[in-house]
Amino acid sequence: MQTYFHPEKKEWPGILQRPLFDVSDLHAKVNSLLLDIRQRGEVALRDYTLQFDGVQIDTWEVTGAEFEAAGALLSEELKVSIQTAADNISKFHAFQIPEIRKVETMPGVFCWQKPVAIEKVGLYIPGGSAPLFSTVLMLAVPARLAGCREIILCTPPAKDGSVHPAILYAARYAGVTRVFKLGGVQAIGAMAYGVVTPKVDKIFGPGNQYVMAAKQLVSFNEVAIDMPAGPSEVLVVADDTSKPSFIAADLLSQAEHGPDSQVVLVLKGDAILEKVQQEVERQLELLPRRDIARQALESSRIIVFDEDDDMVELINWYAPEHLIISTNNYAELAARITNAGSVFLGNYTPESAGDYASGTNHTLPTNGWARSHSGVNMDSFVKKITFQEITTSGLKNLGPVVETMAGAEHLEAHKNAVTIRLKTL
Repeated sequence: MQTYFHPEKKEWPGILQRPLFDVSDLHAKVNSLLLDIRQRGEVALRDYTLQFDGVQIDTWEVTGAEFEAAGALLSEELKVSIQTAADNISKFHAFQIPEIRKVETMPGVFCWQKPVAIEKVGLYIPGGSAPLFSTVLMLAVPARLAGCREIILCTPPAKDGSVHPAILYAARYAGVTRVFKLGGVQAIGAMAYGVVTPKVDKIFGPGNQYVMAAKQLVSFNEVAIDMPAGPSEVLVVADDTSKPSFIAADLLSQAEHGPDSQVVLVLKGDAILEKVQQEVERQLELLPRRDIARQALESSRIIVFDEDDDMVELINWYAPEHLIISTNNYAELAARITNAGSVFLGNYTPESAGDYASGTNHTLPTNGWARSHSGVNMDSFVKKITFQEITTSGLKNLGPVVETMAGAEHLEAHKNAVTIRLKTL
């Protein structure tokens, strides 16, 4: 990790540039795949599943027998852990459900807002070397709480055509209605166009750059998507009261996600700098995914400041997906944070707790999108409909205001819709 001491603000963009890949022809490639799926349907899905996953699928949907077998393949310890995590996620998200409140904006004029579940949602769960069954919980639990009628899940099949048992167990426990053996662009296309799977109204979930491109492309005309997303990232803030071994573990827990992940350490003073660097090297050598983590560390940074103001300004400018504040005055710094996906406070709040089981959602905006986007929450699975009811006395009070404004905009039909009613009162 390269280290920078008291860099000026004009240097920040260069120092903290996110890892970039050449995607100049990515959208064109992905768009051609999506068009082919739309035109050839299931035949195209079979071709691409064989081409990209190396699997010939006869039955796309996971059967009841496969669900039952999955439970038998998991240890009781893992099943209890999944249940505990799901229950914590449920508690936190249920707390977000708003009560419907009517407001009388003026005498006789009543307005209110009602959250209504999105009927059909599609969840994409990557497979590969790290089957993200935790993401199943993060997406399916709030979808179920919101009242989504259909919760469709797509995930890539293994070489033998199976789905990882932890994904299936988590899906059943969390309330997923149907699971399909589809990965990559073909899964996004299937859910967007209604090929093999039901056509959904909104697609959620992480994925590689091809999946992200597919989500963006289908969002133009077919379905909504959860948020813009990119490689995972963490920014850790520490001082001389922080524990170097904890800091190193947090940095590496993010770095092992993938070679395009970015980890940033912001230190107040350099008292523990050397110890942190030593701990990173020591712990790195013990990791099964150390080669992946080492690649991520090549684009990661340590930045040393002397003042809290500089640290806070850099954090809000960078807008990290995950922010860990383990300084002595973490509560004071946290109160000044305006741009972050999820914040972890104190020496004993690792980011991995939020990744799995504390209750907060780990589907978060990356690549600086935390400046304008929230992470997945209950609002992600509902749309809100406004209602209003006006009594006769209310129309007498409000009507003249509407008549005046409509007349000033030269919209006489709008004005007349009020006037014709007022004349009957």
